[in-house]
Amino acid sequence: MNPLAVELNEVIQKANIHVYEMLSEVGRNLFFPKGILSQSAEAKEKAHKFNATIGMATEKGRTMHLPSVMTMLSGLEPEETLTYAPSFGIPTLRKAWKEALYEKNPSLASAKISLPVVSHAITHGLSVVGDMWVDPGDVLILPDKMWGNYNLIFSVRRGARIVHHSLINDRGRFNLKSFEECARGEAKKNKKIVVLFNFPNNPTGYTPRPDEAKSMAEILMDLAHQGTNVLALTDDAYFGLFFEDDVLKESIFASLLNKHPRLMAIKLDAATKENYVWGLRVGFITYGACLPGDHEGVYSALERKTAGAVRGSISSASHLSQTITLRSLKSTSYKAEKEDKFRIMKERAMEVKRVLANPKYREAWDPYPFNSGYFMCLKLKTVEAEPLRVHLLNQYGVGLISLGKEDLRVAFSCVEKKDVQELFDIVLQGVKDLGL
Repeated sequence: MNPLAVELNEVIQKANIHVYEMLSEVGRNLFFPKGILSQSAEAKEKAHKFNATIGMATEKGRTMHLPSVMTMLSGLEPEETLTYAPSFGIPTLRKAWKEALYEKNPSLASAKISLPVVSHAITHGLSVVGDMWVDPGDVLILPDKMWGNYNLIFSVRRGARIVHHSLINDRGRFNLKSFEECARGEAKKNKKIVVLFNFPNNPTGYTPRPDEAKSMAEILMDLAHQGTNVLALTDDAYFGLFFEDDVLKESIFASLLNKHPRLMAIKLDAATKENYVWGLRVGFITYGACLPGDHEGVYSALERKTAGAVRGSISSASHLSQTITLRSLKSTSYKAEKEDKFRIMKERAMEVKRVLANPKYREAWDPYPFNSGYFMCLKLKTVEAEPLRVHLLNQYGVGLISLGKEDLRVAFSCVEKKDVQELFDIVLQGVKDLGL
């Protein structure tokens, strides 16, 4: 093992041995190299005559660039767009995002969390977390309604064993009983369990209530108290898009902090969907652990390991994307712009609810409960989802996503409010075409 990894491991072990135990074999071996990168950093500070350390080109004391490129980046400089960003992410962006986390999640209050490490959006962040924290054979607890890419990231790439609990019960609420039975059952068989929360949920657009989130946290805290190491991941891709008053409007991450030394939380979020910049691919990985002593030392060690994982996969996220994200966050119109887009999304969601309340659809499907996010799902009663999807696409030019035999996902995020009625009428006609 590299001495740098040993040094980081010792810091973690001294503060909380259970956090170290939860690291994967890869995670324990990870470190941030002190080779070219650290030498270049030293040179940037001290090489006042010549700096010939890094694989970038300069010209007349500035970052070399093609004028045709920079003409498309009005108001930005080559040094803040074309150069390599640190593997940790731009420091000012990391600080700004952390400040925003406290603002968006008042329950965090004075909780000690790490400085976010920038990832290439949440998908890459989840992959980094998988490398660092998931070994082959580890159990990953997910709801039965889940984003399919979790399978590729954790099962195919890392060899995790995925087990499911039911997301929604017969009363249209979070199925706390199923979640608890699944978590307790796996805790009895494993020294470590990994639980992944995704609210608002993809594909259903469901977010639980605050009391349900509190109960989930209490269940995990109890399992930790009984001796199981619990790693809780929160995929907060659609954070902020909460359309009903009684839903949880903070990340469940805040409910999981400082509960027990064996309970570790990792928050994954991004500007991607929150700020409607999908192609910029700017995400964040933030740690929250129960650390009675050296918070800063442990978080620094975890950040360095995470940056090492980023360095070893993509080197660093786009400097241009990070700069654009940071400038947007700092814009005086940012909050008003966010509120305007939220209003549009909420109006679409409410229109979907209004339209689907019509009794004429009841023979064809039941909508799963939804109250947030980009999506909602139909549970088909008389036809299978994939044949219907293909029929709607070929016959009517309507594209939806089939999930399993009976679930059809509708992304109302990309449907204008005025078109919602027509969309579902076409889907109903498609069901009738296939033999309702």
